[in-house]
This record gives sequence, C-alpha cells and structure tokens, in this order.
Amino acid sequence: MSFRILHSIVALGVGCLFSLPSFSAVSDTLSSQIQPLAASSLVLDIAHAGQHLVAVGERGHVLVLNDHWQQVPTPTSVQLTKVFFLNEKLGWAVGHDATIVHTQDGGQTWTLQMQSSEIEKPFLDVLFLNEQEGMAIGAYGLFYRTLDGGVTWHEAFHQELLAEEDVSYLAELKESDQAAYVTERASLLPHFNRLVALKDDRLLLVGELGLVAVSEDKGLSFVRTSFDYDGSMFNAIETQDAVYVMGLRGHVFKAERSLAQWTEIDMPVQSSINGAMAVSDTALYLVGNAGIVIQLNQDDSSSIVTRRQGENLVSIAKDNQGNVWLSGSQGLFILKP
Repeated sequence: MSFRILHSIVALGVGCLFSLPSFSAVSDTLSSQIQPLAASSLVLDIAHAGQHLVAVGERGHVLVLNDHWQQVPTPTSVQLTKVFFLNEKLGWAVGHDATIVHTQDGGQTWTLQMQSSEIEKPFLDVLFLNEQEGMAIGAYGLFYRTLDGGVTWHEAFHQELLAEEDVSYLAELKESDQAAYVTERASLLPHFNRLVALKDDRLLLVGELGLVAVSEDKGLSFVRTSFDYDGSMFNAIETQDAVYVMGLRGHVFKAERSLAQWTEIDMPVQSSINGAMAVSDTALYLVGNAGIVIQLNQDDSSSIVTRRQGENLVSIAKDNQGNVWLSGSQGLFILKP
C-alpha cells in the first residue's frame, strides 16, 4: 500500500549502496503501550508464524493469536505496517520512522533493529530470503538491505527504476549541487509497496505509478515488466500457474509466471484492493477499501463474498482452525460470508 493511500485509509540499473550510517539495535527497552482494545484498532497486516498468527498495526501494536488475540509489548509506538516470518520463530515487522523490529520467539518478544525519525518515511514491506539476507522497502523508493539478519541495515538506491528524464536530471544535479542532489534523489522514486518472492527465486516488486518490476539477483537490481497501467499497485500473489497484482480502484492484473504479458481482470467493484489470500487451488480472496471481500476464480470470474460498510480491509489470513481473519480500520475479525 502506498504512503499516500495508507494515509487515506487510516484517516479515515543496480541498487547502489551509499555510505550512509548503518543502523544497529540500540535499545530493547519496551514501550508500555498495551491497550485493552488493540485488537479493535487499526491493524494493517497478519502473518503466519508456524501454527499461529501475528498481526501488527497502529501505535506499535503487535498481537499474537493462539486461542485468542493477545497484545504483546514492543520497543516502539510508531505505526507498524507489515510483518513477515521466515519460520515459526524468526520474524520482522516494519513501519513508520523507518522502523524495523525483530522477534526470535514467534512474536512473543521484540527488539529494535532500526529506527530513524530523520528519514521521515515509512517502510511498507519486509522480506527475508534466509536468516541473514533481508530487505525492507517503503515510501519514495525507500530500500534497505541486511546481510547479517538485521544487525545492520544499509540503504540501496535503485536508479534503474527512475524515469529516463530523472536519471539525466540527477546526473546534472550531482555535478552542480550535491546538497540538492541528495534532497531530490530522496523523492524521485515511486513508493515501493510490496516485495514478493516467487517460486523460481525471482523477486517481484510492485508500487506506485504502475511499478511492476522483477529481480533475478536477490534484489540487487530490478527490470520493469511490460505493464500498461500507471496507477498504484498495492499487493501481489503467486498461484500455481499465474501471478496477480492488484491495487488502485479495483484494478487487478494477471500474468503467466513468465510475467511477459499482463491482462486486466474485470472486477465487480472499483474499490482499491489491498490484500489477497489463496483459499483453494483455483480461487483467491481479495480484500480492499469499502469493506470489500471478493472471490476471484481461476477462470477470471469473480463475485462479492461480503461487504463491510464503513471499513477498509487491508489483510487476510487463515488460522490453523480454518477461520479466515480480516484486518483493517476496525481491527481483527473472522470472515462470515
């Protein structure tokens, strides 16, 4: 989800490494932000951690589902936008003020790996390829990489995703005004909204301004695919035989796994689509603004499962009991079609 769209919901080339300071965990002092109604407040993502679910949201909230949702302490009070688990123990969550927090026990306890109010941009997604290699992405091309499990994080600038005229502009500016170059470089890239590992080890990056790009070198560089739409894409999901991207105003596109050609799929609504989950080998559930839940079938037919008026839905996940959980502007709840 883009930074701009995120705020509307809650108001409701080679990537070059720069010699900016690296960030290390500096404090594990936990904030006392336990709130009795945290599960009913803004929740922006749900992820699997082995046999249980972990959710994140506003004010640094992290909630763990065993028999019921229980909030756990975290070392931050900023809004957390995304959570990822590599396995049942190791997980990372990211959010505003370029915040990254880490757990080694399935989400029960968290430590701070990175945070900088000076960056003034949110991370919007985090992905780890193994216990050491990970990436966090976000607004205005924010991209950080770690090679040591998050002990240190280093910025990468993906110039290959700039418009051609912006590449020339930055080159000229760098020669004439270094300070202006640094300022401009920080805002020219589109928002990076989601980074997905595909089954063939490529990475798919989607974002603002029709950004749909693929990497074959673990995110060191990206190449834009032939994608004929200039609106924001907020999420992506791979099935057995296709890849789907989805975003602004109900736009959903499908490609074979080669990603050579994208075809738009007609949707029954024009609400922005924020999240997706496979419900079978032949169907997906999509969730989005205006409380919409849509079933999208392998033959590209679709139907509205339910619509929760006055809400915006962001994420969807199934627990080990078979319950489908939704999250969004009014917290966590079970889907009841």
